[in-house]
Amino acid sequence: MDNEQKDKDIVLLKGNEVIAKAAIRYGYDGFFGYPITPQSEVLETLAVDKPWETTGMVVLQAESELASINMLYGAGCTGKLVFTSSSSPGIALMQEGISYMAGNELPGVIVSVGRGGPGLGTIQPGQADYYQAVYGGGNGDYNTIVLAPNSVQEMCDCMGKAAELTFKWRMPVIILSDGVLGQMMEKVELPPYRPRRTDEEIAKQCPWATNGIGLKNRKYNFMSTLEFDPAVMEARNQKMAAKYRQVEAEEVDYELYKVDDDTEYLIVAYGISSRISMKAVDLLRETGVKVGMLRPKTLWPFPNKIISQLSERIKSILCVEQCEGQMINDVRLATEGQATVFHSGRSGGIVSSPMEVVEDFKRMASERENNNWPKGYWIK
Repeated sequence: MDNEQKDKDIVLLKGNEVIAKAAIRYGYDGFFGYPITPQSEVLETLAVDKPWETTGMVVLQAESELASINMLYGAGCTGKLVFTSSSSPGIALMQEGISYMAGNELPGVIVSVGRGGPGLGTIQPGQADYYQAVYGGGNGDYNTIVLAPNSVQEMCDCMGKAAELTFKWRMPVIILSDGVLGQMMEKVELPPYRPRRTDEEIAKQCPWATNGIGLKNRKYNFMSTLEFDPAVMEARNQKMAAKYRQVEAEEVDYELYKVDDDTEYLIVAYGISSRISMKAVDLLRETGVKVGMLRPKTLWPFPNKIISQLSERIKSILCVEQCEGQMINDVRLATEGQATVFHSGRSGGIVSSPMEVVEDFKRMASERENNNWPKGYWIK
């Protein structure tokens, strides 16, 4: 290890473990959650590290996911930086609370570590929660920002980015991970410690917070999503919609891998599927195939513009995801009919291998070259 590395806090951690440690270091005020495989190490790591003794951070195992999200809701009303974590069925139980938070334009971070489904499904990893995170199961016109890390380091970094975005836009932020990233161990550089905000800082930064008049010398704030006047409710919806359009304009994030001017084919993948797809791109490039990969780092807002631009000149797109096909619909919409989109992936807790992606790509390319287009799109 060189001197530069010695000066940095570099450790080997699981993805779930780094979520907990990053929250402490980024100055989170609290965690409310309930254990569920494959994300239980988040709560377990917090229990071992005992941040309430060092930073004053609250760590509470709630009696259920319903309780967890409503505790997040209440803490968000006071301007605190708080988060919860769960997995597929647990996040499903949180949908009403997330809708309430969005309706009141409240901050809060939700870490979702996906597993195979539907129902209780399996405890094995999956990416079948794309719809759940991006479109949500809560009622009403609302969105949540959805970040999609593909490494343990990015899971760490996303905790810092989520903390920034949730207050910048006053809306819930979801970090959509999966069971592979949650359980895998990688080297990660932890951020320096940030102090938690003082009551005075919260009062200055969050004048909307419902934490009493106290030292702020102002009227009481009141939070409610209930509105009996439809004209007032419509105005509230329109205000939020305008904010969402601004988020779409400013916060789209993505990565291009080996995409250049002569790229003929494109693979689109996020999370662990992007790691698998990078290897598949390397293998295909070695055989002379001009293929590259686009990785959405934000699933909402989605990188529609760049996909549309690339679709003008590429032959076809392979969407790789560990489910029976969810993100593929957003990719197809983003192409605006300029390219045909195929699907590659496994489900039920089985994860694709790079060679499976290569074989699916070859089938796609063969159908493209022979003009043997399937009706609609092919799902393996």
